[in-house]
Formats: sequence, C-alpha cells, structure tokens
Amino acid sequence: MVQVLTDLDLVILKGYISSDGGWFMDVFHVTDQLGNKITDEGLIAYIQKAMCARREEIEVQTTIGRDVRPWHVISTDQTAIEITAMDRPGLMSEIAAALVDMECNMSAAVAWTHNSRVACILYVEDGPTCMPIVDFSRMVFIRSHLECVVRAHHCEGERQSVILAFHKPGLTHTERRLHQLMAADIDYYMLFPYSNGTKNGSGSNRDNQGGTQVTICNEKDYSTVTVSSRDRPKLLFDTVCALTDMHCVVFHAAISSHGSTAIQEYYIRHKDGSPLNLDAERNVVTKHLIAAVERRASHGLRLEITARNRVGLLSEVTRVFRENALSLLRAEIGTQGRRAAGTFYVADTSGDDVESDRVEAIRNEIGTDVIKVVTDSFASAPRTSASTSSRTSSSGSSAADEEGSRFSLLHLLQSQFERFSSNLRAIMS
Repeated sequence: MVQVLTDLDLVILKGYISSDGGWFMDVFHVTDQLGNKITDEGLIAYIQKAMCARREEIEVQTTIGRDVRPWHVISTDQTAIEITAMDRPGLMSEIAAALVDMECNMSAAVAWTHNSRVACILYVEDGPTCMPIVDFSRMVFIRSHLECVVRAHHCEGERQSVILAFHKPGLTHTERRLHQLMAADIDYYMLFPYSNGTKNGSGSNRDNQGGTQVTICNEKDYSTVTVSSRDRPKLLFDTVCALTDMHCVVFHAAISSHGSTAIQEYYIRHKDGSPLNLDAERNVVTKHLIAAVERRASHGLRLEITARNRVGLLSEVTRVFRENALSLLRAEIGTQGRRAAGTFYVADTSGDDVESDRVEAIRNEIGTDVIKVVTDSFASAPRTSASTSSRTSSSGSSAADEEGSRFSLLHLLQSQFERFSSNLRAIMS
C-alpha cells in the first residue's frame, strides 16, 4: 500500500497502522505535492483499485501527472542490469560509456551511493534491434566488459564486490530492489559499532553520522522500534521495505513528524510470532534501518536535466561531471519517446561545496536550457512525498483528536488501538 502511494507521488501527512486477530486497519492522510486534497475521481478510483486488487491484476499506468515515464515503471521490453561495487569518482561515466561502445541503448537508470558503495540498476535494449538482450553470448560479453570497468582502479586489500545480473523488469520494484542490493553488499558495515550493553532488552544508537536514531525495546509480546530522522521524500517506503525484507511483521504503527524531524514507531514481531529477543537481532534490525534511511538522504548539489533523448546522453552528462571533478551521489533518469529527464545529486570529489563558476561551466557545456540547479534541494529544505509528515507538528493522538469530526474512520481505528494495544504504552505520546 505504501508503494502504491509512493509511486503516485502522494504526500502522507500522517499514518496509523493496526492489525491483530486476523483484521487490519491502516489510515493514511494524503495530499498531492502542493498540499491540495485529492479530488480527481480517476485518481481516487485508481488508488482504491490498487489498494484492493492483487498486484498482478493492477494495470500499470504511466501517465498520471507525468510526461516522462518514471524510472521505477519500466517496460518489459528492456533488460535490467544490476551492479554493486566500490564507489569512485567517474564510475557511472565509465559504465555509461562502455554501454554505448557495446551498442546498448539505455532507457532508464537509477543509482545510489552509501558508505563508499554504489548500487545501480540500468534498463537497456540492444541498439541495432531495439529489442531486449536475450542472446547468451552477447550477455556474457557485456558482463565481462562491465566487470573490467567496475574492477578497475581498485586498491590492494580493498573490499571488492561486483554483482552483475540480467533479468526482465517488473520482478521487483526498482527502489526496493536497490535496498536489497545494497543490503546484500553489506553497505551498513561502516555504521556505528553497535553496543550490546542493553538494558531490559532494549538497544539504541545515538552516534551515527547521518543523525538517524533507532531505539528497540521489548514490551509484552512485541518489539517496539522507534526511528527518528530528518523528514524526506519516501522515508516511510524505505523503512517499511527494510522491515519487510528482514521478515518483520508490523502489527501497529504511528507515523508523524515534528518540524523537520520524522518519528516512526512500529510494533513488530518475527514471522513466527516472536519479538526480537536477542541483542544480535536488534543489532541487525538497527543497522538495516539506519542504512535504509540514509541511502536516499539527499546530499550535495541537485541538478535536473531535461533534453531530447539520444544515444549516449547519460554518458555525455556524466563525462562532464567527471571532467569537472564532481562525484555522483545519486541519479535517477528516465525516458519517454524523444524526451529524457533526470535528477542528479553531485558533490566535489574533495568533499567541498561546488563553486558557482564550476556549475556555470557545466551548464554552458551541457546546455543552459537543458540543465538547471535546484537551490531548494532536500538537503536544505526537506519535503515529504509518500513519507512521514512535514506539514504537521502535533503528535499522532492529538492530531487525530483535531481531525476527529471529519474522519470518522480514524475514531474506529483508535478504538482498535485501544482494544488490541491496551497494555502497550501510548503511541507517539
């Protein structure tokens, strides 16, 4: 359900989740990106259908509020290439150039970096035929060539991990797959050294550099997981993905925010019904949640590109970044027909801010009408898009009281909380 709301770019102001005894009730307060109430009947009908129908029965729509196909909605006529490796300046430029040399047309790409690791998913087709790449010998050639590119410049003793996989799109949501790739690559291994000095079955962290705080304690038959972090787009989706992929079942939850800080509280158990009883279990969940929150955290300078789609566009753009000593922190690019659009987060390779004259040089080389600088990036002014709320400052319970006259369903939800969780401490107190 969160994935459906995320893909539609809806803003979740706050959320309440309750499930027990074979029943569940989830309430999400949503608006569009401008904070307006959803009134379009077609969109409302689509949300209802998507929420209730089985996933394979949902006909993917790519035209709701978009002119360019989003990179997480990809035609099955492409081949997906997955890569994880040690990050370095210019890596994406080298990969894109290699694909151009091998006559592979790229229709979409997304890349994340975290803790000196990179994971990317590239959607390509065979250039001469404009068809999916299915020839085994060609796939072997592409894999071998990309492995040489990825493994180049590795230092002796440096931890290496290269995953190259070919598959048909649509098997897993792209962003969720990126979380899985980075978790499998153990991108969280550089996080804070977790302390086993817990008390009463609780564990918490306060020292990770990203500012995300996770506290886990056991109450009754549940493990209570509290995540405090800076609010940003798709935060709820990222934490839910992490919990789901760790086979944790969410029975109750309350999601809200206070200013720019998002608070998420979950009551979870293992699939076998047991809470997180061991320190090692809480250690793993804590590190995975912190990594899930921090992977998509936006740092650096945000650049948006809109241009006529052509072969080698990504290679050309990333080459300009590399030649101007910029590192690519995160990238999302998609195409639709003759148009291509993408968002890039870049930083100076030395870690300093990017000077304005260098930005202007990049714009002049790529095209001032093609690239623009987004000064109100999430790094300085976080927004919410299918994440926790950045427009409400009250707690979950008080906000519910204020909205009670308009949302009778919320009263029913609160009664369910009282029935199923009367012995638990007040959520978001």
